[in-house]
This record gives sequence, C-alpha cells and structure tokens, in this order.
Amino acid sequence: MSARQPFSSSSLWNTDVSSAPLDPNSSTIISNWVGSVNLHPDWGTDPTYGIPYVVVNGSQPLVNINLGAYPDESDPGPMPIPPNAPVEGGSSSTGDRHVLVLNNANCFLYELYNASPNSDGSWNADSTAVWDPLGNEQRPYTWTSADAAGLPIFPGLVRYDEVAAGTIQHAFRFTLPKTSAAFTPPASHWAATSSDPTAPPMGMRLRLKSSYDISSFSTQMQVILTAMKHYGLILADNGSSLFVTGVSDSRWGSDLDSLKTVPASAFEVVQMNPVYTNTTYPTGSAPTISSFTASPTHVAAGDNVTLSWNTSSTQYEIVSPGPGAVRGTSVIVNPTSTTTYTLYATNQYGRTTATVTVNVP
Repeated sequence: MSARQPFSSSSLWNTDVSSAPLDPNSSTIISNWVGSVNLHPDWGTDPTYGIPYVVVNGSQPLVNINLGAYPDESDPGPMPIPPNAPVEGGSSSTGDRHVLVLNNANCFLYELYNASPNSDGSWNADSTAVWDPLGNEQRPYTWTSADAAGLPIFPGLVRYDEVAAGTIQHAFRFTLPKTSAAFTPPASHWAATSSDPTAPPMGMRLRLKSSYDISSFSTQMQVILTAMKHYGLILADNGSSLFVTGVSDSRWGSDLDSLKTVPASAFEVVQMNPVYTNTTYPTGSAPTISSFTASPTHVAAGDNVTLSWNTSSTQYEIVSPGPGAVRGTSVIVNPTSTTTYTLYATNQYGRTTATVTVNVP
C-alpha cells in the first residue's frame, strides 16, 4: 500500500473539487461558523503536536483491544498495535489519544480513539475502526469511528513526505467548534455541539479560493495550499476553528508558520448535497452471511483449520479471535484450545455476525 494516498481515485478524499459548485450559504457559513480566524496548522516539529502514525509489517503480533465507550460501533480486535505505538499528544496525554497503525503486509489501517497500552500487550480504546485503503469503505451510517465524523483520520493528514514529493492529491482534516446533528458525505456520523440547524454538518468541505494568491509562500507551503484549492478541507471533528491536522516531523521548517496568515475569508464552502439528519440518513440491509464453516471442526492443538465463509453486500470482514481483518473467503487458523470464532461482516447499513466452534481435545 502506498502511504501517500489511501483509497481509490474515486474516493471523496481524493476527488478534485476545484470546479465543484459553491454552496449557496457559503458566505454565511464562513462568517457565522468559521469566524474571523486564520488557518492554523495543528502540527510542527514537536512530536506532541499533530496526530502521529506508525507503519508495521506482517511480523507485528496481533493483540486484543479492550473496548470502552463505543463497543457496539467499534471493530473488534485483534489488531497489530505495537506496545510502543505513538499516542497523539504523547504517552501521558489527556486529549483524544488517537493511535493510527498502517500494516504494510495486508494493507489495512487501524485507528483507535482514547487509546492506552496495557502491560500484557493489549490496548484499551473507547472506539476502534479498521479501514481497507484498497477500497472505498464507509462506516455504517450514524456509527462513529476514531473520529467524530465517522471518517478515517490518516487520509486527511498533512504529511511531510507528500509535501517533499511536490504534490498532494487528497483533502485535509479540519475542525470547528460548533457543528450540527447532521452529516454530508463522506462523513457518516455527527457529534453535535450546537442545536442550531444552520451550524455546519460533519463532512462539510471548505476550498481555498482559486483567486487567493499563494505566490509569496515557500515552495513547500504552496504544495499544501494548492491541495487546499483542489481537494479542500473536510470537517472531521469538533475543535478549534480552522485547525488543520498534520503529522509532526523534525523536517518541517519555519515556513510552516506562514500558513497562519491565511484568513478564513480566503475559503469558501463546496456545495453540500445531500445533507443527512436523524430522519433522512440512508437505511438498508446489513450484510448477509449465508455460511461460516470450519474444516475440520475437531483438531489437535496447533493444527491447521480452514475457516470459510460466503457473504453478500459486505464492505469488509473481520474474524475474531485470530486473523482480524481479512479479505477473500477463507483463512487458516491454528487453535491451541477449543475456540469459537466470530465472523463480522460490515457495510454502510450495519453489521452481521456468525460463529463456528473448533474443538481441540
């Protein structure tokens, strides 16, 4: 998997919106809800700023995740989270404590919210989400993720390697203090901080105006600002106004501060259509699991067992305990004791589960 651009070119994260229609309420939204502020790059050289991530390979052990506040809207473990995975804000942070892990062996992205490690190698987290960067997966409507908008975090980060490469072809994640109980794609969840229905919905996209002159900025900052003109900023969480999230890196220069001179008035709102509320969001059928079997069902400890399944209308699947996120229609496990495996099949409308037990004498 390329760490530079998860998901396909048709993903809304990767869609060029430079010529998309303007929202009819753009000026009002900028004035009333973004305010008279300047852009704030919420990252730098200090590793306790921004949101970090770590890349692991196929040898990284899978560990259990103990779910806290949102177990029914979380993806179960096991997950390849290293015991020393970087935590947003640092190991003693009292903030959102996001943990992002990219597995370059199976091309899955794992994101945790309010995460903390345990001495046995497991992690605690209030919310978890597994993302398949090879597809265009969406969380079930009204489910949270590790982010309030139900979105993945990693695809929306400003990362130094992309800037150094000279081009960025995706939108960035940003925050506002007031949001409504509504969302617009690509978001699928809200976390309202305002009862005013004119407040921005999660997923709202800002775009730097094409007329905004960026010629005085450094070459690297122009890469970032050009991406804001073409792909924009997607509202992903509640927070300080017009704070854009990136990954801190010792290679960032002092020119990063120049972004703080860009006023909110230099942005406009891309047309939002549709906007979903608690009475209008799409509904449909969760995946169908027509079979989930084990062969053989009785084995000696450590022997191979093939778990096979047949599902329909599924966006992603997880087998727990053991393999975790999987692709295809089968996987080999090696139980050392009698184990009941659960298949979790999820799409944009919900989740379906099935179980099978393998007996170990």
